[in-house]
Amino acid sequence: MDNRIEFGARDNYGLEKLEGCVEQIIYCNEENGYTVCDMSVDEDMVTVCGIMPLLNEGDGLCVYGKWVHNAKYGRQFSVEQYERVMPADVASILRYLSSRAIKGIGPKTAVKIVEAFGEESFDVIENHPDWLADSIKGISYKTALAASESFKEQSGIRSAMMFFRDYFGAATTVRIYKKWGSAAVDVAKKNPYRLCNEIDGIGFERADALASGIGMQSDNFDRVMSGVHYVLQRNSAQNGHVCLPREKLCESASQLLGVEIEVCDKGVSELLRLEKLKYVVCDGVQLIYTKSDYEDEKYIAQKLVLLDKTCAAVDVRDIDRFIEGEERRSGIKYAALQKAAISDALRYGVTVLTGGPGTGKTTVVRALIRIFESMDFTVALAAPTGRAAKRLSEATSSDAKTIHRLLEMGYENDGRAAFKRNEFDLLDEEVIIVDEASMIDNALMSALLKAIKVGARLIIIGDADQLPSVGAGNVLRDIIESDRFSTVCLTEIFRQAEQSLIIRNAHAINKGNMPELCVKDNDFFYLKRGDDREISLTVTELCRDRLPRAYGDMAKNGIQVLCASRKGESGTEHLNVILQGALNPASRAKKEYKFKDKLFREGDRVMQTRNNYDIGWERTVDGKEGNGVFNGDIGVINSIKSNEGFFEILFDDRSVIYDISLLDDIEHAYAITVHKSQGSEYPIVVMPMCSAPKMLHTRNLLYTAVTRAQNMVILVGRESIIAEMVANDRQSDRYTGLKTRLLKK
Repeated sequence: MDNRIEFGARDNYGLEKLEGCVEQIIYCNEENGYTVCDMSVDEDMVTVCGIMPLLNEGDGLCVYGKWVHNAKYGRQFSVEQYERVMPADVASILRYLSSRAIKGIGPKTAVKIVEAFGEESFDVIENHPDWLADSIKGISYKTALAASESFKEQSGIRSAMMFFRDYFGAATTVRIYKKWGSAAVDVAKKNPYRLCNEIDGIGFERADALASGIGMQSDNFDRVMSGVHYVLQRNSAQNGHVCLPREKLCESASQLLGVEIEVCDKGVSELLRLEKLKYVVCDGVQLIYTKSDYEDEKYIAQKLVLLDKTCAAVDVRDIDRFIEGEERRSGIKYAALQKAAISDALRYGVTVLTGGPGTGKTTVVRALIRIFESMDFTVALAAPTGRAAKRLSEATSSDAKTIHRLLEMGYENDGRAAFKRNEFDLLDEEVIIVDEASMIDNALMSALLKAIKVGARLIIIGDADQLPSVGAGNVLRDIIESDRFSTVCLTEIFRQAEQSLIIRNAHAINKGNMPELCVKDNDFFYLKRGDDREISLTVTELCRDRLPRAYGDMAKNGIQVLCASRKGESGTEHLNVILQGALNPASRAKKEYKFKDKLFREGDRVMQTRNNYDIGWERTVDGKEGNGVFNGDIGVINSIKSNEGFFEILFDDRSVIYDISLLDDIEHAYAITVHKSQGSEYPIVVMPMCSAPKMLHTRNLLYTAVTRAQNMVILVGRESIIAEMVANDRQSDRYTGLKTRLLKK
């Protein structure tokens, strides 16, 4: 092939283009295909890097991208798209085969093959492995078949890269190829919508663009059924709905697909017939579920009722004796509602304990742990997030785990995450205490309940007035409102807690009253500012100068900016850019990496935005290894090794290596949304009170933000926004059937 091309030539993508031959593979990550190699272009040698899976020395290569400067390795060409061209002349074929690119073929065998078959060598290897075994001395039929499969794999990924290049990036194409192998292109041509249903990170719109590109009609029934399914999944992931009324589902699908509602309704009927969707009728309305959401909700209702029925109750006289003994031992006189909560937890299989900050929930938990242990009951403590589990452990002086860790998360043979503890491998503990239950979605609650043995007790603790879970469902509120199980709501604020203005104001907000904003000598402050630009400048000044100067170590790593919205002058996206520049400015000593519209820098505070069950970590203090980084985990970029294709991020004491292909899951965390803060606490919370969509200016969002602070809250902005949020008691309505199922029981 002709390698001669001027540097800087541009193709119609607007990217620079280079064409040449791979001379040396410097680095290759087999998991995601990230490769660094030297490529000869004309008479020059160029270092190129990017996601180029199964690349081999001797490959002809056409790459599209841009020049970058690496602080350690100098000028490199960063590849965004590429095409691989197989060598066609005999000399190039020999060089390619001699590079050991194909399994079982080395330099000596390569010479024999090329001498025997010349320019037809590749065709023989791919389609006639028996000719190799018959004609080449030293090649068995088994070796010939292995070589053929190896060549087909490389051919398959090349075909996939070429077919998908106008629709997906290289990293996404690698995931598609890993799912279906050499059949990937055929699967996509037959039904492009399998991509959005079965491949993480591919939305309906992108699959739809591919379908349109290959000529699929808008009323194609595969498209309609996939669109219906996508609407359900999107509402589950983005809006927290477990199900949708059939009419609303068809209306939404009709708008998305641009087809008649009746066509979508036929799609729903077919999906129900195929049992890919399920339904229940509630008050005359047919609620449509994905199969997994339906099964999860059904199981939650059945298992909760079963646990409540099968628990062996403790004698009432013994309960009074236990409580009195614990009061003597601890020196605490429990309030009436605290005694009721302890009593109910001993009597019933399922109990719920709820209440705001400072009402003594933790005191009850500590008492229950000691009482159950005195009865020789084994107790497990769990929470949805690592930060929440850590707080629970510190508050109770007992070991607490994330629910994922309690259930011993592992992997299926196909690589999917799964919990080892389930209905076939039950937890041993007789008492399960779960904190921060407002964060638990349907899927996680179902997984937890499957692992709890019949006869065990489940004690659910949470604040039902906080925001609901990020995932689908409204589990805690549904359980409480069903009135099916014992529920104790603690309301009394204890004297020590009442001294905190954070706690007093949190309760005031929750009752619909304005917080005290004029007090200057407590732990809750209000700084009046006018427009959104002034608000964002003040927030930056607080984080960079005023708070570190006044509070030293507490402020050094303990300030968290919480926002109602991602957008706007004082939303997380804009504030993260400003705060990065103020708190972690550019420096020659700090490496950087531009990924899409985000600039990552060593020392940046970042957050994981989705659960990743299979990424590995190593504990820095003892070298212990484990798996899993979860949605909402916050860490710091310790090092950037862009030339080797990875970042190292420290999450507290865990070191995690991120391939560059995983950076879609990472965003800056100098400022985060209130939703992302659930289950966490921070020494200092700073919150801009500024413009945001009305649907986000709610009482429970402000209440949740205030209750995230351990030592200090600072509201910056307009008092009118605070008043608007306090007055707006609108709850996020979610379509679920759990409450109804429990009422029926």
